[in-house]
Order: sequence, then structure tokens, then C-alpha cells
Amino acid sequence: MWLKPNRALSRRDLRRLIGVLVALALTTAVLGAWQGNVFAPLFALVESAAVAFALGVAWRAGDRSERITLDESSLEVQSLPGRRSARFQTYWVRVRLVSGEGRNRLLLTSHGRELEIGAFLGEEERAELSRKLMVLLADINRGPQRR
Repeated sequence: MWLKPNRALSRRDLRRLIGVLVALALTTAVLGAWQGNVFAPLFALVESAAVAFALGVAWRAGDRSERITLDESSLEVQSLPGRRSARFQTYWVRVRLVSGEGRNRLLLTSHGRELEIGAFLGEEERAELSRKLMVLLADINRGPQRR
């Protein structure tokens, strides 16, 4: 499974949005300067740069993803772009949906280790992922003789 956050804007749409916001800020600043506020264009430029930077950072946060690989013997979670990886034995890993901090957390636990997955997903998506992982793990742990 490949988990990725939903993005509302493409890179092109993000650039358009920033362009529109800069144009509106500069238009307002020019009107303010025309009425005597000579610092309005300078503040508009600073504000536009800060807003563009913040939107860019928020958009790049959408690059996070997690790849979950499940086979007969192990469940592996790779977090990208950080390249962090965790491996659990399929028989011992438990999937838990824990309430706390104003949201549900989806945890994989085994042998005293705990890993949160899907933190960037919505509540319904985390619940669905929890159910799906439980079914897949139960199917694998049931063994080939009972399938």
C-alpha cells in the first residue's frame, strides 16, 4: 500500500494562487501609497514573500508518504522522503486505533515498539486503513491450510 496525503492544488495551481495574492496585495499597496502611505508597497512585498514561502512549505509537506509492504513473514513501513523504515513480524504485530490529542492515532505495536502510521490521513481514512490492515494480517496469520 502507498499512503499519500491529499493535495488540493497542483504545483501550477499553487503558482497561480500566489500570483493572484501578490497582485491583490500590490494593488492594495499602490492604492495605499496613492493616498499617502508610502511604506505600503514595501510592506506588501514583505507580506507577499512571507505568504508565498508559507504556502510553499505547506505544499511541500504533501510530499510525505508511507509505503506499507506486507508478506508472509513481515510488515514493513517505509516513510518517505526521510527513508525511515520499520519492520514487524506479521504474527506479533498489532494494529491499534487510539484516541488522543484531539484525533485518532493509528499505531502498529510489537515487542514494546510502537509506530504511528498515516498521521497525514483524515480520520475516516485512518479508520479504513486500520480495518484493512487487520483483515490482511488475520488472513496471513490464519495460514495456507485454512484459506
